[in-house]
Amino acid sequence: MPLGARCRVGPDGVTGTNFALWAGGAEAVELCLFDPDGTERRLPLTELTHEIWHGFVPGIGAGQRYGYRVHGRWDPWTGARWNPAKLLLDPYARAVDGDFTLPPEVYGHVRDWPQQHVADTVRDERDSAPYVPKGVVVQDDDDWSDDRRPKTPWQDSVIYELHVKGFTKLHPGVPEQLRGTYAGLAHPAAVEHLVRLGVTAVELLPVHQFAHEDHLLRRGLRNHWGYNSIGYFAPHAGYSSSGTTGQQVGEFKRMVRALHAAGIEVILDVVYNHTAEAGELGPTLSLKGIDNRGYYRLQSDARRYSDYTGCGNTLHVVQPQVLRLITDSLRYWVTEMGVDGFRFDLAAALARSMHDVDMLSPFLAVIAQDPVLRRVKLIAEPWDVGNGGYQVGAFPPLWTEWNDRYRDAVRDFWRGALPDVRDLGYRLSGSSDLYAWGGRRPYASVNFVTAHDGFTLRDLVTYERKHNEANGEGNRDGTHDNRSWNCGTEGETDDPDINALRLRQQRNLLTTLLLSTGVPMLVAGDEMGRTQGGNNNAYCQDNATGWLDWTLPDAPGRAQLLALTRRLLALRHDHPVLRRRAFFSGRPQGTDGLRDLAWFTAEGTEMTEPDWYAPTATLGLYLSGRDIPGRDERGEQITDDSFLAVLHAGPRPLDFRLPGPPWAETYELVVDTGREDQSQAPGTLHRGGGTLTVGARSMVLLRVGG
Repeated sequence: MPLGARCRVGPDGVTGTNFALWAGGAEAVELCLFDPDGTERRLPLTELTHEIWHGFVPGIGAGQRYGYRVHGRWDPWTGARWNPAKLLLDPYARAVDGDFTLPPEVYGHVRDWPQQHVADTVRDERDSAPYVPKGVVVQDDDDWSDDRRPKTPWQDSVIYELHVKGFTKLHPGVPEQLRGTYAGLAHPAAVEHLVRLGVTAVELLPVHQFAHEDHLLRRGLRNHWGYNSIGYFAPHAGYSSSGTTGQQVGEFKRMVRALHAAGIEVILDVVYNHTAEAGELGPTLSLKGIDNRGYYRLQSDARRYSDYTGCGNTLHVVQPQVLRLITDSLRYWVTEMGVDGFRFDLAAALARSMHDVDMLSPFLAVIAQDPVLRRVKLIAEPWDVGNGGYQVGAFPPLWTEWNDRYRDAVRDFWRGALPDVRDLGYRLSGSSDLYAWGGRRPYASVNFVTAHDGFTLRDLVTYERKHNEANGEGNRDGTHDNRSWNCGTEGETDDPDINALRLRQQRNLLTTLLLSTGVPMLVAGDEMGRTQGGNNNAYCQDNATGWLDWTLPDAPGRAQLLALTRRLLALRHDHPVLRRRAFFSGRPQGTDGLRDLAWFTAEGTEMTEPDWYAPTATLGLYLSGRDIPGRDERGEQITDDSFLAVLHAGPRPLDFRLPGPPWAETYELVVDTGREDQSQAPGTLHRGGGTLTVGARSMVLLRVGG
C-alpha cells in the first residue's frame, strides 16, 4: 500500500520504491525496469497480498521508467487475455514517458490475422516493450501549504471550458516554447484573459494521459480532445514544456497554483467510463492485460465487451478494484494535484449497477460518503449511449449536471423553432421541473448553449449542416441534431446584413445564457466569435481548426462581442438576483402582491395558463431583487435591484408594453442586443406603462426604478 510506485525509506533505512499492482486472476507478475538506453531488467514480484502483487526495490528513485508483464491464461472465450509478451502501463503511474503509436506489436492478439472475425482469439507473441510508453516513478515533494483554493460557491460560479493546448497554441502573448502546454496556460497573458473576462473556473478537456486511436493514426490524424484515457493518475505528457520523465507533474501543479492565485478554480473533464484499449480488436496497453475480466464489463459471450460508451468498452465500476481505481484517482487529483472538481464524461455509464442506471449505485454511494470528494465540485454529463442512459435531472444531491434541455430550448427559441415558451420559462429560471427535489438548488443546472462537442457559437448561426469532411469519415461523424440557423446563407458570407444578424444572434445567445438562473458555462473563444468552419466534431483537429485564434477581436464586431461578455459577467457578479441559491416561488411576497418571479406578455400583462401554450416569439421576465432567500456573510438579508428582461425572437420589431406600478415607475436600459456597441445603451429611461420598441430578434435588460 498504496498501489502504484511510491518512493519511500525501507525498514533498514535504505531508500527505494515500493511497487504494487492489483492483478486478481494473474499467475505471475514481473516488474520491468528500463535504463535510458532502453535496456530492460525484469524483477518477479513474489509478494501477493489480497490479489495485490508488490515488492520494494532498493535504490530506485524518481525518474525511473517501468512497466509490468503479467502472466496468465490466454482464453478469450472466457474473457482471459493475459499475454506476458506485452509490456503494460501501471494504472497508477503518475507520469508517462513516450507516445502510443499502435503498431501491430502492441496488440495482444494478431491484429492482421487473415480471418478478422477470429483475430482476437490468436495470441501475438511479439514483444511490445520497444513500442509503448513507460510509467515513471515520481517523487512526493509537495504539501500545497502555500496554495489558497478559491472555493467559489456554486451559485457564484461561471465555468469556462477550454483545451490546454488549443487555448494557448496561437496566443501571441505566451512565449512560443510554452504555447500549448500547462506552463502556457499558467502564463500571465493567458490568465489575464480569464480574469478580465470574469470567469471563476476553467473546465479543462481531458488531461489524463491518453492515446490516439488507430483509425486516426492511419489517416494521419491525432486525438485532439483527449477522450481516450489510459493513465488516470498521469497528466498528459504532450502538454508538458519541461519534460516527460516526471517534470509534467510539477508543471501541472504550478499551473494550478497560478490559476488559484488569480481566483480561478480548476475542474477536470474526466473519462472513467472507458479506456483507450477499445474492444476485443483493440490494443493491449494496460488493464486488458492485467485482468481483462476484472476491469471491463463483458457480455455473456465473454469475448465481447459491453459498450455503453460508443468507444468499444466500459469499465466495470461495480467491481471493487475498479471503483477503487477511480476514487483513488479522484482523491489524488484533489489532494496531491490541487484540482477543485470534476466533470464526468458519460456519467450515466458510471452509475450503472449490473446493467441499468441506478442512482443508488456503488459509484454514487462512495462519492456521497467520501470526506474528500463530497466537498469538491461534481458535474455529471448525465447520459450514455446505452438503453435508459438519458438521466438529466436524476442525479442525487451534491451533483450538478450539464443541462442539455437548456441548450435545446434556448437554441430553438432564438431560431424560431419553439412551439410555445413553456420549456423556455423553466430553463431561464433554473429548471425547477428537473432539480427542485431532494434539496437540489438552481445551481444543479449547468446551463450551456455550446460545448466542445458540437458547433461553436459562431458556427451555430452560420451553418445548418455539419461540415466534418476534414475528419476523414465521409461527414458521417458528429450529430445531425444541431438546432442551428444559418441566417439565410450556408457558411461564411460577405453580405453585411447577414453578418450583422449573425452577430446579433450571438449576442442574444450569450446574453440569455449569462442572465439565466443556474451556472453558466462558456466555451473558450465563443466570446470572440471562434469558428471551426462548420465542423461539429473537431475531436481529431489538432490544428488551426481546434486552436483558438487570438486575432479574432480585431475583426468587425468581435471586440464588441468580447466587451459584451465581460459586461454581462460583471453584471452577474454584482447582482445576486442573477445568481440565486434557491428557486423562485412565483408567489406574492408582500402586501403589494409583487412576485419574486413574474412573466409578461408583449401587452404588458402577466402570463396566464393559456398564454404558456400559445405560439409566441416574445417573453418578458421580471426578477425581484427584494425577495432573495438567504443571508450574506454578515447575516444580513440579501437585497438587490429588480430587473425586467424581454426576449423577442420575432423577425420584425415589437412594441412591448412595460408593466407599470406596482411593478415599476421607470425602467433604465442596461443591455440591448440590437446594438452592436453596448456603450450607447445604459442609462436610457422608460416610463412604466409605456411602450418600448424591441428590435427584431433581440433582447433587452432593464433595471427597475421607482
